[in-house]
Amino acid sequence: MLQKSMAYLLIFAIVLSACNNKKQVSTIIQHATIYTADSNFTVAQAMAINDGKIVAVGSDSAINALYSSKEVIDGTGKTIFPGFIDAHCHFTGYATDMWKCNLVGTTSFNEIIEKLKVYSTNAPMEWIYGRGWDQNDWADKQYPNKAILDSLFPNRPVFLKRVDGHAALLNQKALTLAGIDVTTKIPGGDIEQKNGALTGILVDNAMHFAEKKVPNISDSLAKKYFNDAQAYCFAAGLTGVHDCGVSEHNIDLVKDAQANNGLKMKIFALLSDDTTYYEKWAKSGPLKMERLHVGGFKFYADGALGSRGACLLHDYSDKAGWKGFLLNTLPHFEKAAQLFANTDLQMCTHAIGDSGNRAILNIYANVLKGKNDKRWRIEHAQVVDASDFHYFTDYNIIPSVQPTHATSDMYWATDRLGAERIKNAYAFKKLLQTNGWIPLGTDFPVEYIEPIKTFYAAVTRQDSKGYPAAGFEMENALSRKEAIYGMTIWAAKSAFEEKEKGSLEKGKAADFIMLDTDLMTCNKNAILQTNVLGTWVNGEKVYSKK
Repeated sequence: MLQKSMAYLLIFAIVLSACNNKKQVSTIIQHATIYTADSNFTVAQAMAINDGKIVAVGSDSAINALYSSKEVIDGTGKTIFPGFIDAHCHFTGYATDMWKCNLVGTTSFNEIIEKLKVYSTNAPMEWIYGRGWDQNDWADKQYPNKAILDSLFPNRPVFLKRVDGHAALLNQKALTLAGIDVTTKIPGGDIEQKNGALTGILVDNAMHFAEKKVPNISDSLAKKYFNDAQAYCFAAGLTGVHDCGVSEHNIDLVKDAQANNGLKMKIFALLSDDTTYYEKWAKSGPLKMERLHVGGFKFYADGALGSRGACLLHDYSDKAGWKGFLLNTLPHFEKAAQLFANTDLQMCTHAIGDSGNRAILNIYANVLKGKNDKRWRIEHAQVVDASDFHYFTDYNIIPSVQPTHATSDMYWATDRLGAERIKNAYAFKKLLQTNGWIPLGTDFPVEYIEPIKTFYAAVTRQDSKGYPAAGFEMENALSRKEAIYGMTIWAAKSAFEEKEKGSLEKGKAADFIMLDTDLMTCNKNAILQTNVLGTWVNGEKVYSKK
C-alpha cells in the first residue's frame, strides 16, 4: 500500500513539475484551423502568443505541453489567417472623405440629384461634395452635365468626384471659384466642352486643380475619422494598409493619432508626388515606427480606364482619335527615378494604360539596370502590352494589383480596349508569373474595403451574382493559396515588412483574424458570406463580431 502511495506521489510530482516548467504566455489559441501563410503554407491547430509576438505555432498537444496561459481561446475549429494587409488603398483619404455625400452604387444621375437635395440641408461646409458615382453603372452611360446642378445650387459650389478619383462634375459656381472657363488649359487634364460651353466635367489634373479650392476639415475631425475608418478595416479583417499618396501633414496627423488618439492600424505610407518633399526624404530615407512606416513615393503616370484618362498606345475602341494622356512629363518621372534609385525609398507608380505602363517600365529599367531588391512597384499594371511583361522579370519590378477592379470593370472594359487588348488587361496570373509573387489590394474607397471580396474576385473572376458563368478571362485567375499569399505575406514583402508580419511564425507580430468559413476549402458560393469573427493586432483583440 505504501509503495502504491509513493508511486502516486511520484507521478503527481512529475506532472506538477512539468506544469511548473511550462512557459507562461499572454494567450494560447487552440482547437483552430490556422493557415500560417509561411513558405510551406503550413496548417496548424494552436498558437502561443506573448507580448504581442508569436512564440510558437503547432499542434494542440505540442503547444499545451510547453505553454500555459490565463487566456486560452478555444477556436472551436474556426479558421485563422494572418491579418489581411491591403497593399493599395487610400486609408487617410477615405477617412477624411467621410464628411462627403456617398454616391457609390447610384444607378442614375437623377438618384444623385435626390441624394444631394437631402445632403445639402445638413452639409457641414458651404461646398456640396459627393464621391463615388460611376456613369458606367447607369442606363445612360454618358458623362452627366452640370445644368441641373446650376439650377438647384446657383450660389453654392458643387464638386462630385467619380468613383475612380480621376474625374469630377462641378457646377458653375465651383468652376468660377476655381478660375476655370472655356479658355483654361491644364497639362495632364481635360476640361470637357460641348458646343463651346463647359459641361462641368474635369478629368485628372484639371480636377485636382479645382479641388484645391475645397477647404480641408479640421485636424481634430480628421483624427476622429481615422479611428472611424480603422473600425471599418478591423471589422473587415484588415490589420495593415498601404496608404498610397499621403501628404506630410497627414503623416503628422497619423503619428499623433497613434500616440494619443487610439489609432492602432498598421500603416505603410507612400508620400504623394510633391517635389518639395524629394530632397528631404532622399536624405533621410524611410521612416520606421512601431505602427507607421513611410517607405517611398506614389506617382501617377496616367488616369483611369473608366474615365478614359488611361494612356493607351492606340485609340480607345469606343472613342476614335483618343488615346488618353500622361499626367506629367517623362522628364519629371525620370528625374525622380534617378534620385530615388540611390536611396532606400521605393518608387511606386500608378499606371493603367499600356502606354502609361510602358513609359514607367522603361524609366524604371534605365535606373534599376537589371536584377535588384529595390521592390519598386507598378500600382495597378492594368493594361500591359504583350511585349512589355518581361520588364517585371528583368528588373524585379513588383506588379501591385487590385482584383476587384477586374470584376468591376469587366462589363465595359472590352468596349474601351477591344477584343485583343483585353487579353493583356487585369492579367494577374501572368503578372504573378513574371516575378513569382504579387501583392493584392482593394484601392478603397474606389472599391469596397472588404478583403474577402478581393479574395473572391481573384479566384473566381466573377461578380457577386456569379457572372460571367465561366469567369472573366479566367486564365488570369489566382489560386486560393496565391490569393491568400497576396493578401498577407506578399503584401508585407512589397513594403519590406515580411520579417515582422504577414505570416504566423515565431517572432512575428500576432496580427491575425478568425473567420467562420474556411476560405481554402469552402464552396466558392460561400466565400462572400464569410464573417470576420475577430481581429487581433499585436495580440490584442481589436474587433469582435457581436
